[in-house]
Amino acid sequence: MVLTKGFEIEMYTGTPQGEIVGLSDKIIAALNGFMREPDSRNVEYITSPSSSYENQLCGLLRPRRTLRNYLQRLGGYTLIPGSTLSLGGSDRFLRSDPTNPYHEYIEQSYGTKVVTASVHINIGISDPEVLMRACRVIRLEAPLFLALSASSPFLDGKATGYHSTRWGLFPQTPARVPLFASHADHIQWVEAQLAAGTMQNVRHLWSSVRPNGDRRPYELNRLELRICDLVTDPIALLAITALLEARLLQIIENPDIDPLTQSSLSPEELITLTASNEAAAASSSLDACLQHWQDGRSIIARDWIGELYQDVWAIAKQRGFSCFLSPLHKILREGNEAQQWLQLHTIGFDTQRVITQAIIATQEREMELEDKLCSSLLA
Repeated sequence: MVLTKGFEIEMYTGTPQGEIVGLSDKIIAALNGFMREPDSRNVEYITSPSSSYENQLCGLLRPRRTLRNYLQRLGGYTLIPGSTLSLGGSDRFLRSDPTNPYHEYIEQSYGTKVVTASVHINIGISDPEVLMRACRVIRLEAPLFLALSASSPFLDGKATGYHSTRWGLFPQTPARVPLFASHADHIQWVEAQLAAGTMQNVRHLWSSVRPNGDRRPYELNRLELRICDLVTDPIALLAITALLEARLLQIIENPDIDPLTQSSLSPEELITLTASNEAAAASSSLDACLQHWQDGRSIIARDWIGELYQDVWAIAKQRGFSCFLSPLHKILREGNEAQQWLQLHTIGFDTQRVITQAIIATQEREMELEDKLCSSLLA
């Protein structure tokens, strides 16, 4: 068994000098398959669900090539890596749809804290009770995926002290989401939030992980990991996804993997622990000192990821996708994007130079992957 997976990718548009420019209204009018976010400076595309990593690689690259070509024709614009308004602009919200009341609510309630770029990883799980258990486990391990993906150390031209400024500032809503003991528990809680107004609609559940489906909260068919910063390198993103899929396969096959039965901590203590771990991962990513959900012991994020990798390697190998998991070693060895950018910043590169170099590197990496791996499918 392998699982279906798909991605929601949000990216900023702007100039080769790193200035982020709101173009989503033009993009959506001109190109199929792109969706607006509340702020016009980023745009979203999704990949079709597929169990194949090769298909997902091309699904990530193909829309981006189309978008790049359009942006170039529009006025020499490009795609800008990172998950925050790295070089400026957080003092204002640029509404993409002034007539949308939900967008109005978001702007008034959260301001530019939500004007971020990210990747949401969706993995298909059809049994709602298995899905709820998977969400419980991955909720507590989500800081590890943030640590691997962090790419937002700058805001408004300055280093913020975070590796993921995006998640450090993001308004998780509602403020305290429980570990749902069952599908019925989830339904009851969502209905209560909607009645109380703490959620405006079923999409207004902004936690690190949530169950998703075509008629939430009643019909659910996938786990959505929402914590990751934008990972521009598709190979790195697929490695992170392979770790998630292999862990989920392990969880599906072993019903004993469940924080409600396997942890020495209470559900309330686990929620507090994971909030603390998310904050630590947002600050220090792979170097963060976390607490393990099983017993509260201290463990460095990089070491916990290494342990998890060893645990699930055989599963990935047996299912035929271990080659997509193995690039995780490179991230652990060389650091995530935020750490690499901060290394440059430490030796004297200003933020604009770091970002402009990243813009070029991202485009070159896409071209390399298209030529090597996707030329036939992208033709």
